[in-house]
Amino acid sequence: MAERATARIDHGAIAANVSRLRAELRAGAGAGAELCVVVKAEAYGHGMVEVARTALDAGAGRLAVATAFEAERLAHELPGARLLTLGALREEGFEVALGAGSEVAIWNEETRAMAAARGRAMGRPAPVHVKLDSGMGRLGNMDPGEVIALAAACAADPDLELAGIWTHFATADDRGDDYFEQQLERFTAVAEAVRAEHPGVCMHAANSAAVLRDPRTHFDLVRCGIAVYGLDPFGVDPGDWDLRPALSLHTYVATVKHFTAGTSAGYSRTWRAPRDTWVAALPIGYGDGVRRSMSNNGEVLIAGARRPIVGNVSMDNITVDLGPETVVRPGDPAVLIGRQGGEEITAEAVAARLGTINYEVTTAISARVARQRAGNADAR
Repeated sequence: MAERATARIDHGAIAANVSRLRAELRAGAGAGAELCVVVKAEAYGHGMVEVARTALDAGAGRLAVATAFEAERLAHELPGARLLTLGALREEGFEVALGAGSEVAIWNEETRAMAAARGRAMGRPAPVHVKLDSGMGRLGNMDPGEVIALAAACAADPDLELAGIWTHFATADDRGDDYFEQQLERFTAVAEAVRAEHPGVCMHAANSAAVLRDPRTHFDLVRCGIAVYGLDPFGVDPGDWDLRPALSLHTYVATVKHFTAGTSAGYSRTWRAPRDTWVAALPIGYGDGVRRSMSNNGEVLIAGARRPIVGNVSMDNITVDLGPETVVRPGDPAVLIGRQGGEEITAEAVAARLGTINYEVTTAISARVARQRAGNADAR
């Protein structure tokens, strides 16, 4: 193995997940809503450009990012792709994103004016999506009347194109709550008011969880990220939704040592062998995205069996207890996320141990972990 750690990306799984989500849209209330694949943050750790290409080939209509420079990179690598930049922008950001051909988000007079200024400078209308903060409490305008008025101002401005009205759900992944319903009602009222005056404007609200939870959220466009990567938007089991995980995380056994009872492994000696045992060192650590809170709190698959992480996770290495007897040898493959033999460690299972979400688990895998395109067999 040339690389000390690799994240293998199954693009067949990504294509299958895109097809799965498009089928959901065809069956939904919108019957024909467009799929926008969210590829921000290096496609949630999966590799932005390659994932974007696969998603478009599989039938996605456009791509969404968070930053202007992500849009610029995609425009360079995938000329002609339809782009939407969802994040907050200032003057330079509007210049970069709109210069890359991306549509952009606005929500008040200040952002409207900055987008319009770039439209004038470019000599073509800047396409904007006006954001209603229907309850997320982050970006967007919380006043429905102001959103409707802002949409009208954009439509009347020759330097702007009113391309969309949108919002984002705070609790779509919590299927027992009623706040989701409140947000949907607020957005629907604004969407209907704007659509009455501007029939061609794109309305969009749904993330992955909303797409699977309620077809009323589909409107004209949906923005799917986590489900495209075969991760469960509800944080339990991707198989519940017929999604195929695309990422697996691999390393190998660098060395195997015999520990007598009481011998310690790692910084601060937080683990000492309770009995004579064999311990493997694996060249992967928090510098690669294995969180330090996995110390004495995680598992690795080696030789088709679950092995506990023991001792503190360090920047470049972890140690694993192999037990009193072992067949494991240096060079043997190890899996931190994915399958080996009949065992599997999912990103959702890792997230549960860490008290976080699957999004953070894959996004945290650092740039020094090589991404390798893999077929189904390799990825598993």
